[in-house]
Amino acid sequence: MAYIRTLEQACLAEPRSAILRTCLGMAYAVNYDVDKSMEALEAAVGLEPDNFWAQLKHSELLYRLRVLNRAEEGTLKALNLANDPWQLSVARNQLQRIRTLKHSCVRNVEWSKPLTLPALALAGMMLLVFVVMMWR
Repeated sequence: MAYIRTLEQACLAEPRSAILRTCLGMAYAVNYDVDKSMEALEAAVGLEPDNFWAQLKHSELLYRLRVLNRAEEGTLKALNLANDPWQLSVARNQLQRIRTLKHSCVRNVEWSKPLTLPALALAGMMLLVFVVMMWR
């Protein structure tokens, strides 16, 4: 907890530092504070979209939360930002884990169609059942 307070103070002192925000996001994640972690990592990516570690750690959090399509996109960005073989290896490993999870057992459903018609049909059926029950 002391590390988190220290990082929060450092972020206040250096509000434009993506590295500090990435470290803060990682500290929040280790402390199981997902909302604050996501906020800090999104801020880091927003400050420096070309920062490898900010992009990778934000994508890793999305992967852990099973937001796999966005995690894959972010990891691909990080892969393109890698500066050395080690970073390239870390990003490839994460991308492989994401893709394995996507193709093995998890369905990452995206809602691309409106649910208005099914919702109206369900409401109509419920109204019909209500009227029939009241009629008796």
